[in-house]
Amino acid sequence: MIGHRIFSEVNSILYQLMNTLIQLNDNEFSMPLDILDKSSIGEHTRHIIELFEKPIKDYELGLIDYENRERNVRIQTEINFAIERINKILSEIEKPDKSIDIIYRPDATSYENDVYPQVNDEIIQSNYFREILYNLEHCIHHQALIKIGLNTLGKNIVDENFGVAKSTIKYRTQCAQ
Repeated sequence: MIGHRIFSEVNSILYQLMNTLIQLNDNEFSMPLDILDKSSIGEHTRHIIELFEKPIKDYELGLIDYENRERNVRIQTEINFAIERINKILSEIEKPDKSIDIIYRPDATSYENDVYPQVNDEIIQSNYFREILYNLEHCIHHQALIKIGLNTLGKNIVDENFGVAKSTIKYRTQCAQ
């Protein structure tokens, strides 16, 4: 069913990400940080965006290959472009649930243009809502890494729950009572 609660959670998490990113300039966004093993906040943001884009883009085909992603450098170097892509995700993500197959390529060395499974690939059955949930949890994990980068840059975290899993927030609330 469209309007599933998972979509409101995705909206909340992605708006939280956008509201956090706007405090950076492009140089801070794309700066390799030692504490992030020389990756940047922008690289983690690109990874979040491109993984959310895959189930949306591949929905009609019903076959997702997460390894075969765009890896667009503009997303990790230009905050405004990253925010445009997040807004596009938000406008397109709500779709009915349906069966989706995931391509797992244990032996692949190159993923370019391999739209369909190859001989040694495996197919894992899933569904659209499950993939959105996976990406939601994955996003929160990368937001936790982004939070470390923001702290290193001396930036304020807009939301204290940025990069914190919903189950952890619930657990902390219970412990505080």
